[in-house]
Amino acid sequence: MSQQPATAAIDIRETSKIYGKDRASGVVALDDVSLVIEDNEFFTLLGPSGCGKTTLLRLIAGFEQPTHGEIVLFGEHLEGLPPYKRPVNTVFQHYALFPHMTVAENISFGLEMLDKPATEISSVVKEVLGLVQMDHLADRKTDQLSGGQQQRVALARALAPKPKVLLLDEPLSALDFKLRKEMQVELKRLQNETGITFIFVTHDQEEALTMSDRVAVMRDGLILQVGNPSEIYDRPARRFVADFIGDINILKGSIVSRDGSLATVQLEAGHQGEAGLPMNAGSLGQEVSVAIRPEQLSFVADAAKANLSGTIEHISYFGSGFDYAILMPSGEKVMLQIQNRGGENLAYQLGDQVHIAISDNSMQILTD
Repeated sequence: MSQQPATAAIDIRETSKIYGKDRASGVVALDDVSLVIEDNEFFTLLGPSGCGKTTLLRLIAGFEQPTHGEIVLFGEHLEGLPPYKRPVNTVFQHYALFPHMTVAENISFGLEMLDKPATEISSVVKEVLGLVQMDHLADRKTDQLSGGQQQRVALARALAPKPKVLLLDEPLSALDFKLRKEMQVELKRLQNETGITFIFVTHDQEEALTMSDRVAVMRDGLILQVGNPSEIYDRPARRFVADFIGDINILKGSIVSRDGSLATVQLEAGHQGEAGLPMNAGSLGQEVSVAIRPEQLSFVADAAKANLSGTIEHISYFGSGFDYAILMPSGEKVMLQIQNRGGENLAYQLGDQVHIAISDNSMQILTD
């Protein structure tokens, strides 16, 4: 059993959730997961629908009980403890505000249910309204608010009881793109200012990378990789993680030599170079998948300085840059991405034969 560090907010120990009689006949929503989330951390559970991230959130909240395993919050075992007795609060995708109440009344309602004194309720409501910058709308009914304003009220209501952990179940999914970006910044600001541990659930990779101190990537009830955003993006350990987070090129190769966390790989496309190697993975001569991000490739005029060569098959313009799909003699395709610099990009056209350089330290060997 894992040793809980002093800074742990939540220690999830070999926890599973099975819907049905047993593993063979039921649905395994969470499969023997172990995870430590630190105090004052913005931690994100990231993965596609049905991967188990919301199930894990509900187990922490107490809305579900684990089939087996332990969940420890700041040293206290949560098994059998009902939601209202846990120092945890949840912000749901649908905010569930009371439309007949004002903003201030929505926030104070939970505190009244906890039998807090009126003077304390008034002080806390004022404090959290200031945190979410909604002071001027305290007396407005919530059905008269925009989506972004309603989300702030839901956050204020969840923060009011001063939980040790705040759970956020895809709270930004109903907002439009611009407002979602603004709220990403706001959520991170709130976490920094309150010092509360935030556990955020999303299927949106950009949200995860933008806000998180660390990210756990999930699939099929399992945690595949945990790391800070840079580690998850630049050094994915598994093929699913690489493919799920951002755009990626995955090329075939084989291991020529290895030295600790690095290996020399020979790509079928022709290049031989150094690549990151996941722990305890890969043996000499083994065929492997090698990941390279599109922005780590660049066009070069001199074939002698190139690592790859091919023919431009497709060009996509997305405002801030261009994506070039390039077919190589090996039959593999790579996507190269460059920033929009006006006329400089017009030098490359469909059908052009091009030479490509790979940035140093940008190749990563993947498992499975």
